[in-house]
Amino acid sequence: MRRRLPSLAAAAFLTFAGASAPALAASSLPPPDSAALLSPGAADYRIGSQDKIEINVFGIDELKREVQVDSGGKIILPLIGQVQAGGRTPAELSGDIAGLLKKSYMKDPQVIVTVKEAQSQKVTVDGAVQQPGQYPLAGPTTLMQAVSLARGPDPKLANIKRVAIFRTVAGKRHSAFFDLSAIRSGRAEDPTVYGNDIVVVDTSGAKNFMQNFQGGFGLLGMLVRPW
Repeated sequence: MRRRLPSLAAAAFLTFAGASAPALAASSLPPPDSAALLSPGAADYRIGSQDKIEINVFGIDELKREVQVDSGGKIILPLIGQVQAGGRTPAELSGDIAGLLKKSYMKDPQVIVTVKEAQSQKVTVDGAVQQPGQYPLAGPTTLMQAVSLARGPDPKLANIKRVAIFRTVAGKRHSAFFDLSAIRSGRAEDPTVYGNDIVVVDTSGAKNFMQNFQGGFGLLGMLVRPW
């Protein structure tokens, strides 16, 4: 059970978070800051370093490829070489590539750029899930989908009726609690999660909690602190 300590520490954090962060109704959880609202699928999303993007040139399969933006915001493509991708929207980058191809190689190239993985847009999924961790958002993502990224709730430990989203807006931490069973049955809305959100699935019983935290309260103490 030792391998679950970080995950269960987050679940403990969820248990005590009500003392330090306002627990809100689902409809009251505020949207993130405007920059975070730009999911990779948004038209005005700006490509960042380490993002993975797919480039398609209509009618030329040899030029289709998936590339990762380097730390300087550059990508390298056949025929045209190095291109600045960082800071550009997918539509702007499509136009840039089409223009470079048109100069020397093609009459009227049609280029589509799609962001496949935005490294700057990640959600942390922790608590009683099978694979806690940080996951990039490939597009608009709901709470159910975020939990699925972590291979779903732990069948032995999870309390799926108590799942929290923690979100920082204008420097202030907020939280809201959701019932996954109600979402699955269609009795509740499946809320959207955004980059930098933290999702924590609670544990199912105090007994499991205490058994797994004997000797681990130093970590618990570090996690449970005022925001």
